[in-house]
Amino acid sequence: MDKNLRIFLTGVGGQGTLLASRLLGEAALAAGMNPLVSETHGMAQRGGVVVSTVVLGNLKSPIISQGEADVLLGFEALEAFRALNLCHADSLVIANTAAIVPYPVSIGKIAYPDVDRLLELMSSNVGSLLAFDAGDLARRAGSPLAVNMVLLGALGATDILPFSEEDILSLIRTKTNPKFLEANLAAFRMGHEAAANPQNWRKPPVS
Repeated sequence: MDKNLRIFLTGVGGQGTLLASRLLGEAALAAGMNPLVSETHGMAQRGGVVVSTVVLGNLKSPIISQGEADVLLGFEALEAFRALNLCHADSLVIANTAAIVPYPVSIGKIAYPDVDRLLELMSSNVGSLLAFDAGDLARRAGSPLAVNMVLLGALGATDILPFSEEDILSLIRTKTNPKFLEANLAAFRMGHEAAANPQNWRKPPVS
């Protein structure tokens, strides 16, 4: 692979952030690449922040520093915004617009920011922004936990990955518990369709 690609994934515990990064890493490995994958679990079991990275190309470290992320997958609206400093002017951001209220907000200490305002700020600082309610699509697919599959489907629908959607889907078929497989495949498909809908692009990619 001649071109380096840095993917930063961020969300909260229980959204499947780590599984998504592992699937991307394994898809890259199956395609003959040497991916670097890093995970930070945080307080995953308590709904705390969970981040992971997938780095492809001729790079020696999975660490993504400020201004280096080519792709940001935001599993939760505020967490996506918090990672904005890692992006650069040409970054692709795919953000779930659904909010998961953190503890300080739930007890009334602080207010959750306006999501539309967060998206507006993100779109003005990156190359392209795809934003939609991935949680709603996951529920419609049959599993509220399939937000990760929705976002992977959206990412796979873009042309930024150096491997195909089918590479990811083949892993989903082999790695998923059979009782969740149908819902995961449906969620992936819905994510692809969300990316194909021009109304979901707050800042479309330049063709």
